[in-house]
Amino acid sequence: MKYSASKENYLKEIFHLQSQQNMVTTNALAAALHTKAASVTDMLKKLKTQKLLLYEKYKGFKLNNEGKKAAVQIIRKHRLWEFFLVEKLQFGWDEVHEMAEELEHISSKKLIDRLDSFLDFPKTDPHGDPIPDCNGKFSERRQLALREVPINKIVQVSAITEQTSAMLELLQHKNIRIGTKLEVKKKFPFDNSLELKIKNHLIITISEQVAEKILVHDD
Repeated sequence: MKYSASKENYLKEIFHLQSQQNMVTTNALAAALHTKAASVTDMLKKLKTQKLLLYEKYKGFKLNNEGKKAAVQIIRKHRLWEFFLVEKLQFGWDEVHEMAEELEHISSKKLIDRLDSFLDFPKTDPHGDPIPDCNGKFSERRQLALREVPINKIVQVSAITEQTSAMLELLQHKNIRIGTKLEVKKKFPFDNSLELKIKNHLIITISEQVAEKILVHDD
């Protein structure tokens, strides 16, 4: 079924929120979408009428199976377009989110499946987020935050959990990208900042705040 761009934005945001807290509140969704609670309430009524939501009194709401299927397909389109823009059109990873926000509302399944094939079925987008396949399945990978990595262990960057332009610009400046190999050389007790060795030669320091947002897996 085809949904309006506004409904798709709601479905996608509810999906992200319920993955963190199961049941979603009106206020949490309003904050995430930067809109008023009254506007959220109106949209929730529409989504409930279309049988995309489950509601529990005093607890909140979440997507039902149909709602989750719709949200996952929107996420799939968004992340495939991000991959295309970075890998094929050479945009920076900090430039593509807003463009993908527009492109994700293209409804042609045939186009998206061909895009997936053209890109050779990528598993993750440029920020390391998993791209669901045509059946809505996400590939799984064991990851941990860089701040939890022990000294002298070599790991590889697999995802960035905060994808603001400011954060991605900082990582670009530090030569940290998806796939970058890192070795934690020292942890400073004063502020929990980390000294890292990159690609066996470059030494950099990052804050604990940044290290929390970088996910890695064993080399």
